[in-house]
Amino acid sequence: MIATKGLEGVIIDNSEICKIDGNAGRLIYRGYDIHDLASSLSFEEAAYLLWNGDLPNREELKDFNDQIVRQRSIPESLNTVIRNLSTSSNALDVLRTAISTLGVKVPLTKPDMADAIAISAKIPTINAAFERIRNGHEPIEPRDDLNHAANYLYMLTGSSPDPVKVDALNKYMILLADHGMNSSTFTARVVASTWADAYSAVVAAICALKGPLHGGAPAPVLQMLQEIGKPERAEEWIRNELNSDRRLMGFGHRVYKTTDPRAQILREIAEKSAPKDLIELAKKVEETGIRILQEYRPQRKLYANVEFYSAVVMDSVGLPPDLFTATFAASRSIGWTANILEQVANNRLIRPQIEYTGQIDRKVVPINAR
Repeated sequence: MIATKGLEGVIIDNSEICKIDGNAGRLIYRGYDIHDLASSLSFEEAAYLLWNGDLPNREELKDFNDQIVRQRSIPESLNTVIRNLSTSSNALDVLRTAISTLGVKVPLTKPDMADAIAISAKIPTINAAFERIRNGHEPIEPRDDLNHAANYLYMLTGSSPDPVKVDALNKYMILLADHGMNSSTFTARVVASTWADAYSAVVAAICALKGPLHGGAPAPVLQMLQEIGKPERAEEWIRNELNSDRRLMGFGHRVYKTTDPRAQILREIAEKSAPKDLIELAKKVEETGIRILQEYRPQRKLYANVEFYSAVVMDSVGLPPDLFTATFAASRSIGWTANILEQVANNRLIRPQIEYTGQIDRKVVPINAR
């Protein structure tokens, strides 16, 4: 039997980590609705939940936080590697190279929780180090008195972060921590199924995340908003894009047939953290885009997806556009490693087949006769 193109609708395994109900617009982590998690948890609690299956009590959370803090620093040799890369490098390429470098001395062993914590704790430090180095500054050591989101913002700027920005980034990172069998998570599980180490599986996931059809869309969304500039220009700009057969970034999703719940929550976050003119522009573009897309593609109603308001939120907390996807990786590394651990706990090599549609029984013609 031939699967649908892109494996759409194909179930490859069972999982207890994440459930997506695309028709109802629901996202669930380990049984908890994403609205409840984003409104009441720290990112550390969400990470503990995805990795361990249950929410931590106070003592468990303190011990867990201590483990993360101990793993935040990166060796000076890695800062040297980052310094030797071009300052014009893509931030996600730098992150990929850095994780690969960290994995060079790691033996080929079965991924475990220690790997998950070490990788996820270091990604914000790597991102911040590259951002500072390319701007002519020295990397800043992480602080052990700040939570994951606050420490990330501190390492980027060297200043104590604004609590509003910390809250916005904390919620963003919870919302993006996992999302079922997406392209990068599937890639991570395929690599893990070969008994490769956790660093190799995460490097592969980062490679899959780079594409604009998966994780690379938020920066183009911000560029779109900047090009539109004013709410009254939204309709003309959007119609021109669609008439030119260009894709409208930040709209539509393979799974959700209604509003993406993450987009709903991110819109609320943006209303609290983003400049008034930017959020008013974004809401006008969202409203106009949904209406016009319905005219052009009446067979399916398309809504703003998670990338649309992710762009607004990440801009509002002070992240440069080319750090958006690398920050996505800082969040999604929790889901990647949760899936890696689940895969190896009950492993079977992921090895699908493909239907050959080429020619057969061809005869080799000597080169002089070709």
